[in-house]
Amino acid sequence: MPSFMPLMPGDPRTLGGLELLGKLGEGGQGVVYLAKTPMGIHVAIKWLHIDRSDEGKSVERFLREAEVAQRVAPFCTAAVLSTGVEYGRPYIMSEFVEGPSLERAVRNDGPRTGTELDRLAIGTATALAAIHRANVVHRDFKPGNVIIAAGGPRVIDFGIARELDPVTMTSSTQIGTPAYMSPEQILGHAVGPAADMFSWAAMIVFASCGRAPFGSDGTHAVMSRVLNNQPDLGSLGGPLRDVVQQCLAKDPAQRPTAEQVIIRLLRNPRSGSNLLVEGSRQASPTTTPSESCTRSPRKPIIIGAAILTAVLLSAAGMALATALPKRTPVAGPTASTAAPPKETTGTPQPTTPAEPVKTTLPGGAITLYEYPSDPITLTAYEVHNKKVDDHIDYARESLHGKFAKYPDNMESRLSPNGRYLAERPQDYTSDDYDSILITDRQAGSSFRIKTVRKPLDTSIRSWSKDGKKILLNLNKKIKTTNGKNDWNTVGFAIVDVAPSDLAQSKVDVVEVDDDAIHDYDFGWDGDEQGVVDVYGKDEGLRFFDASGKHTRDLPGVGSLGSDARDLFSPSGRTFAADCPRGHGGDTCLHDAATGKQVRKFSSDCDSVLGWYDETHLYCWEWDNANNTELQVVDFDGKLVRRLMEVPKSLDVIAHFTIDPPGTS
Repeated sequence: MPSFMPLMPGDPRTLGGLELLGKLGEGGQGVVYLAKTPMGIHVAIKWLHIDRSDEGKSVERFLREAEVAQRVAPFCTAAVLSTGVEYGRPYIMSEFVEGPSLERAVRNDGPRTGTELDRLAIGTATALAAIHRANVVHRDFKPGNVIIAAGGPRVIDFGIARELDPVTMTSSTQIGTPAYMSPEQILGHAVGPAADMFSWAAMIVFASCGRAPFGSDGTHAVMSRVLNNQPDLGSLGGPLRDVVQQCLAKDPAQRPTAEQVIIRLLRNPRSGSNLLVEGSRQASPTTTPSESCTRSPRKPIIIGAAILTAVLLSAAGMALATALPKRTPVAGPTASTAAPPKETTGTPQPTTPAEPVKTTLPGGAITLYEYPSDPITLTAYEVHNKKVDDHIDYARESLHGKFAKYPDNMESRLSPNGRYLAERPQDYTSDDYDSILITDRQAGSSFRIKTVRKPLDTSIRSWSKDGKKILLNLNKKIKTTNGKNDWNTVGFAIVDVAPSDLAQSKVDVVEVDDDAIHDYDFGWDGDEQGVVDVYGKDEGLRFFDASGKHTRDLPGVGSLGSDARDLFSPSGRTFAADCPRGHGGDTCLHDAATGKQVRKFSSDCDSVLGWYDETHLYCWEWDNANNTELQVVDFDGKLVRRLMEVPKSLDVIAHFTIDPPGTS
């Protein structure tokens, strides 16, 4: 659990729709609070001081911090999740990075030495390389703004950072921390990436011996040394000393770039060291500290090898292409001929294509059967709890990983590639909005999108196949003739998910003035550029574009299953429905362009859910003697194989996604 100070009288209890847990700290601009999202992810919320909220420049600088930080690769900083205004004061919600600052770590545990120092140097230079590639200059790079996180160092506080522009970089005032400011900052000259490299080198000196290279005994004295004296590098040695010394050159043109620093340090590693492995070694016995730089025991600092590798490739202008085998749809053996499955209780393990993996799912005696060649994957499901007359949500931790319980959600949906989780919390926000929380599991960040105000609400229908959009149904509670509450469909919403920055995601809410569509939920149309719904007593399909404009009808095609999600085949050319005026178990396939019936077959299906592939459907069969089964059927109505078995005592809603290419 992160450490924090308790809230005091005068502190808010909520910000950005989240309950505050406590106070993390306070600075010149504002106070930083700790909060937790509904799925348990900690976030930091920085709130501008009340005495600054009426100052135009203070507000502008505060909001610019979020704007600039959003330009930077999220792995090297605390990713900004959202911004807003509460009680007339702006706030910035960002990822919470747990760990001490480098300044505190050195003060508490002593200076860094050996490969531990090398990793810190490469990790922070890597972060600066990413910052500079985003066309940003930090301008206040110092030990207090580097967090020693579990996955490597993170750079924070972009309050005085700027986009790289020679005009805006020129200032008549000194902005920064004197002990780590470059000569050009002190003199008020144009400031570019070279200024950050000067600060980086001063920070490395501090990390190695606990003091800055020009001292810290008074602003004017320190500034004078920065401008006129040579730095005291203490006991730094080898290639790192050479690089640091060059970065501390008075002339910014003489300093190497962050990318050049990384390459030089990797080409000239310390003898016997391995910079790309976790852990650390003690300094060489031959290393002797100077009188002004005594060392004491310390804890290891690591940089994640994956992060380092990614930025090194980027810094060198390289592109990494991974060739993955294309999925070949395989129907698998029939239920009567399938080999006995393996029993697991956790994550399914790879098997041969001829043998299914049998997994017992949490929430009841639910059995899932999976083949590596399946073109669809169960990514979420809901189990109805009859005791409390409510459902419990479960969603996968990755595309083929274990399932986790989400008891506070109304719905949880995993994106087709497994990276993003979309959740609809049970409660409205503090200002009475329904919302969708999107979590980027790869980046470890979340962003809440407000949708509609109470009493309206939304429900998650499905992700688009490319994982870039989420379709929501717009619902309104009404009183029925017998006095009970019911929900009517009154429109839809489409969330555009911004993969590079969740905070840029947006939602378009569309109310549809059409009484004929109140009884059914919306679904994607064939090419997922618009939506469809069932209309009228003859159960036709009504198409709308993304703005809610009615575009066409396909009348009399039959009803759709209540749980149906994937109305159209993967190609979008065909859709399935219960045959009009047909018998139970009769399924009709229709041409999506014309509505013409192209095939009819009978099966044991009681409710068709969607398409397994272009030539198979999957459906519930409720009349089995002991269990309800989720089955795959062909267009002759024959059972190809079972996907899931559920005890009749349980009510389960299953959500499958079509796997993106190259995932099997």
